[in-house]
Amino acid sequence: MGPSNFLPPFMFGLLFATFGVILSAKYSSITVDQSALLALKSHITHDPHNFLTTNWSTSTSVCSWIGVTCGSKHYRVTALNLSSMDLTGTISSQLGNLSFLAWLDIHQNSFLGSLPIELTNLRRMKYLDFGNNSFNGEIPLWFGCFSKLQTLSLYLNNFIGVIPSTLGNLSKLERLSLGGNQMTGRIPNSLFKCKELKFLSLFNNSLEGSIPTEIENLTLLKTLGLGINHFKGKQCLNCGLFSLHFMCLNIVSFYFCAKTCGVERLIDVNFLYSRKTAFYKAHFGIFPPPPGKIPSTIGNLTTLEVIDLAYNNLSESNEIPSIIGNLISLSSIDLSVNYLTGEIPSTIENLTTLEAIDLSHNNLSGIISIFFSFCCYIYAIPF
Repeated sequence: MGPSNFLPPFMFGLLFATFGVILSAKYSSITVDQSALLALKSHITHDPHNFLTTNWSTSTSVCSWIGVTCGSKHYRVTALNLSSMDLTGTISSQLGNLSFLAWLDIHQNSFLGSLPIELTNLRRMKYLDFGNNSFNGEIPLWFGCFSKLQTLSLYLNNFIGVIPSTLGNLSKLERLSLGGNQMTGRIPNSLFKCKELKFLSLFNNSLEGSIPTEIENLTLLKTLGLGINHFKGKQCLNCGLFSLHFMCLNIVSFYFCAKTCGVERLIDVNFLYSRKTAFYKAHFGIFPPPPGKIPSTIGNLTTLEVIDLAYNNLSESNEIPSIIGNLISLSSIDLSVNYLTGEIPSTIENLTTLEAIDLSHNNLSGIISIFFSFCCYIYAIPF
């Protein structure tokens, strides 16, 4: 009888102790997350809309704070979105204590200074957007330790130095945006080991040298932005990048690779430039630019949605290649101010998804079907 009477109290005591340990661990973890976020709040020097000042309070649960998302299982902070809050401040090292954090978005604020190495503790990180702030210094080598990272956006900051070769360790990276900084040196070959990349933007830096041929490894790439840099010499871009939807280049002596394009010689596309970068040749101060031409092999890029080659000197083309009718995904074409002559190819009417076409300020002739004109805006004023 003794043992049977003793067992229930013993089991109850054990259960109570276990529950107490679990409860203690849970609230200890929440306290760690709360302390990390309060440390970040203390580093904010300007909060004009009082988002954090009034909302991030110890009187309420961390999981109810603005911009904070918690997991349903452990009630740990899994996402932090402080984007577009007009905040000014620095990133506290304690942010690295948010060990369950997988999403961090602080773009379009005025954060400044360097990034603390303690962020390397965030091993679950999949999404990092520090874009449009005022961070400075070199891009840390330790960014390469985020093995689960899918998006890395550092655009429109004041980063200097070279692109870290360690970014090539990010095997799951799908989106890399480093545009609008002060990066120098060459594009590291290791970057093209990131074979999951769909978006790559390095525009408006001071990168130099040539484009590595390893870029052809990025077979999933849909958007490529290399404009406004210091690339020199004859560049080669593989026409086999058939997934491309948008390409922005402003490279002197740019070539399509002969082997992959199925032509017998390299085709000079001298000084292709896209106004989508919104810099309009301010970087070069040259107008008109050196003459170039539209390659017929552009017809291979059947997934392209936008072509913007306005304000170039494509006079070597003489005319718009009829192969442009193969680009059945196009929604917009801008070939204005290019000294083009000849007839507008009738194949352009194959582009049934086209919404806008601008051929103005050239010397083109021809007739566009009235049925086609109902489908899109047309600007074709002769120059």
